[in-house]
Amino acid sequence: MEKIIEESKQGESLVLDYKPENTKKLFIESYGCAMNFSDSEIVASILSSNGYNTTQILEEADLVLVNTCSIRDKAEQTIRKRLEKYNAVKRTNPKMKVGVLGCMAERLKSQFLEEEKIVDLVVGPDAYKDLPNLLAEVEEGRDAINVILSKDETYGDISPVRLNSNGVSAFVSITRGCDNMCTFCVVPFTRGRERSREPQSIMKEIQDLWDKGFKEITLLGQNVDSYLWYGGGLKKDFINASEMQKATAVDFDQLLEMAAVGFPKMRIRFSTSNPQDMHESVLHVIAKHSNICNHIHLPVQSGSNRILKEMNRLHTREQYMTLIDKIRTIIPDCSVTQDLISGFPTETEEDHQDTLSLMEYVKYSFGYMYAYSERPGTLAERKMKDDVPETIKSRRLQEIVDAQRKYSAIRTQEFVGQTVEVLVEKVSKKSENDWSGRNSQSIVVVFPKENYKIGDFVNVKITSCTSGTLIGEALGLSEMN
Repeated sequence: MEKIIEESKQGESLVLDYKPENTKKLFIESYGCAMNFSDSEIVASILSSNGYNTTQILEEADLVLVNTCSIRDKAEQTIRKRLEKYNAVKRTNPKMKVGVLGCMAERLKSQFLEEEKIVDLVVGPDAYKDLPNLLAEVEEGRDAINVILSKDETYGDISPVRLNSNGVSAFVSITRGCDNMCTFCVVPFTRGRERSREPQSIMKEIQDLWDKGFKEITLLGQNVDSYLWYGGGLKKDFINASEMQKATAVDFDQLLEMAAVGFPKMRIRFSTSNPQDMHESVLHVIAKHSNICNHIHLPVQSGSNRILKEMNRLHTREQYMTLIDKIRTIIPDCSVTQDLISGFPTETEEDHQDTLSLMEYVKYSFGYMYAYSERPGTLAERKMKDDVPETIKSRRLQEIVDAQRKYSAIRTQEFVGQTVEVLVEKVSKKSENDWSGRNSQSIVVVFPKENYKIGDFVNVKITSCTSGTLIGEALGLSEMN
């Protein structure tokens, strides 16, 4: 649940540049968080080098892949419906092969392949380099599966193909896996234990993006703050590292500084942070460098200490509030966003009120809010009864959403009359005559196009707002150009 699910991107099919020498067609759809969309770019890069062009026409594909998410029941149900659709097409095109990638693949491998027989190929998050071998197995009429979780696979040597990109902003994966055993989350079981990517391979990827004209990167991981490179291997094995490895290790604040100093005209974001792993040193790096965005996504999940303990969150309400105070002191104009779950097992009305009072204290800029849904394979599913009635979950979720809407309006209103720097990303959804982009705090800003173009950094005077969008007029290009 530490994963941001962008509803507008769900089910996006990806397209890369056409290579005339490639003779086969790949249709790939992605569901879930940014990590999944980033992984699809890696898969597309591997298959592009193995004879596949992408297509957005399902019926003409030789290979159909769906990159999956196990975070919410809704995502699983959607993917099952898509698999039914693929198989209906496959009946008219028997040469078509269907494969499942990602978290759901790892968890439901035998069910998909052996029991339901709805796929030819199952590939876990650490096995994408094995895809050409697995496809050869399928071509010879055998089911193919590789869901082995790796201690060191970070795909640092694969240059991802940027798919359906606006050419302006890109994700750069810096860690894989997670060591936090939150009871509601399946990630440690589907993506394995935490390991970090070699810093120079990260810097090389950022350089490549800069050379291609990208203006913004998001350093990405299940838990970016616990980034730790000491020569490779799992983070939990750092205690066994040599003295030299420990002395030369790179942690997240150092990596963030390397990126900010190395690319002063590149805007830098990161996601997702875990409260117990975010150290004050990171806040000082953000405050020091103007090209690091003043936005921290800091999932809290609940405002109740009792529920936080049940969730196996490694922070208390008080520790979280202390961290918020530090953020407000060190980076006064930083926006903070949240993930929250309503109706976790045993949650009482008092626990729910604790969540609402925490929201009142922080006044988040925006957030991702869900009613609890039991995920197979998690500790909560194995050991806790899902005992909060759906009607109560829904009512509590609505109260959380209503509160967030109120705080979002307060936070956007604070910008009226200010001048903010906006990176132009796309045409506004509401008007062809306006550009849309985000300010440093990750709030959407809309302003008249005039002579500006996508990829420009523009100073915009904010004249009005809605609860989620700032509206303004351009004053000119900023110094970031």
